[in-house]
Amino acid sequence: MNRLYHYPLSPFSRKVRLSLAEKRIEVELVEERYWEQDADFLRRNPAGKVPVLKMGNRMMADSTAICEYLEETHPTPPLLPSGADSRYEVRRLVAWFDDKFNEEVTTKLMGERVFRKVMGTGYPDSANVKAGSKAVKYHLDYMHWLLDQRRWLAGNEMSLADFAAASHLSCLDYVSDVDWNRSVIVKDWYAKIKSRPAFRSILADQISGFPQPSHYNDLDF
Repeated sequence: MNRLYHYPLSPFSRKVRLSLAEKRIEVELVEERYWEQDADFLRRNPAGKVPVLKMGNRMMADSTAICEYLEETHPTPPLLPSGADSRYEVRRLVAWFDDKFNEEVTTKLMGERVFRKVMGTGYPDSANVKAGSKAVKYHLDYMHWLLDQRRWLAGNEMSLADFAAASHLSCLDYVSDVDWNRSVIVKDWYAKIKSRPAFRSILADQISGFPQPSHYNDLDF
């Protein structure tokens, strides 16, 4: 059995979960409190980060590296388009969300409002929360601009770029940190991706101490 060591509100874990589910690869989910730096987990990934995917005798870390491995070993359905230019655009946007969005928004909002409590590292820093709330508007506007020209974020076919973006936004949505009224285009995009079978397990996530908001798993939010 394939096994994914993950944390439910880790966008990087969610990106791999979406890729596995879209490709219909069965996997056992093992929740990992990675910040506790458990010795067994550090043997799986000395970097001490989730996700870690065990497939056969192979132990793999880094969400993007895992997703690209899955793309090469399980190419159907494709999450990377054909052609160097199209693949570049997907990879550029994956990096945008996993680096820029994560630094400017996810770590500021999820990090302060959720992970400080979960990890027991004190109270939220209001300056970080304010900065994250401001930055998410900029990123939603950028997504609006992209989706005004394309069916999906990186082009006319759904790709890993959409899963990267949806992974971060779904984590924020779990704690009601996304103003879906800011862009009808972005909201419609999220409704499309949220309704995919691959998203079902993510919509079923339950995190102790943080109940789901009523709209979280509503496909007609």
